Amino acid sequence: MNVCQNSVSKLLECAPFAPRDFSHAELLLRALREGIGHAAKNPRYANYIRHWPIPLAEVRRIADLPFLPVAAFKTDPPLAIVPQENWSRVLRSSGTSGQIPSQIVIDKLTSLRMTRSAAAIFADFIGVSRRPMLVIDDPKAVGAASEFNARGAAIRGLLPFGHSVTYCGRQAGSGAIELDLEILNDFLRKHDPTQPILIYGFTYIIWMALERLIEEGRDLGLRQAHVLHSGGWKTLIDRAVSKRLFNQSVGTAIGCGADRVVDFYGMVENVGIVYPDCVEGNKHPPTYGEVVIRNPLTLEPAAVGETGIVQVCSILPTSFPGHALLTEDLGEVMQADHCGCGRPGVAFRFKGRSPKAELRGCGDVLARRTASS
Repeated sequence: MNVCQNSVSKLLECAPFAPRDFSHAELLLRALREGIGHAAKNPRYANYIRHWPIPLAEVRRIADLPFLPVAAFKTDPPLAIVPQENWSRVLRSSGTSGQIPSQIVIDKLTSLRMTRSAAAIFADFIGVSRRPMLVIDDPKAVGAASEFNARGAAIRGLLPFGHSVTYCGRQAGSGAIELDLEILNDFLRKHDPTQPILIYGFTYIIWMALERLIEEGRDLGLRQAHVLHSGGWKTLIDRAVSKRLFNQSVGTAIGCGADRVVDFYGMVENVGIVYPDCVEGNKHPPTYGEVVIRNPLTLEPAAVGETGIVQVCSILPTSFPGHALLTEDLGEVMQADHCGCGRPGVAFRFKGRSPKAELRGCGDVLARRTASS
């Protein structure tokens, strides 16, 4: 397949947070525009593009590209641009009872691109070395190779950084994930606590699994651990657990300190691109995409200091029209450039779900089901 291969290949050869100059902006716009044009092979999507106010060929800035609401992927059959025989797998978001989850079709080329992109982004934050990996989840969360959800996608995205993987969570009768202390203690005996260790779990799952250790003031002594987590913030905010409290409490319990606890945002509709917190607490779009925060009333790009609806862009998809998506999340533009961490481009922070958006995050859905058990 030769879909804007030159533009995409050049961008994927760049560091994930390379300096953003005029040539990068032009290359990114070209790749996104050509990707959207290719996606118009799908008749439903083509009709949407034809009715966009600005013809695709005339778009001169990323903010003017036709963006698709993520709700468009809550269809059955999935919104795809490749025939079913070319599907490698289908990613599904968590949907609440009675609601259709998002379904994202992945082909081989998209899979290769998303693996390369996610690995480069994570490496920029935690380094490239492989290390023991501890997953605070049930091993069944990874799911089958042909079909899995956001939890499984996040775990698989981090597997290249683990030379061995240990799952220390287990499914409880209530549907919650409990910490398996026997497995955890065995992991601690086998691995040198002074060496780098990678820990991952969904935000809500990590908190519930470690809550007892946190209350007891226990320190696992993993000084060189990096704790990566994602999803489920709404539930913790409802329980008066702020990001600062989470980082401090989890960092103390693990033994690595709050500065090595890193929250990252990702979604199945924007697969392959993740947004970890930098040292300033901000998030940054990588070289392979862009983020636009839109005023919720006018849908125009928001200014620094304004909160709006988050739009994500990605050069990665070849199997579904995920190049420019309007999410159901709110974000605030912190800086247009020059973040203290040194990464270029817009610096932003997520501010939660849009008031009318459904509860759909895997962590939040799990928490709600657990609470109602």
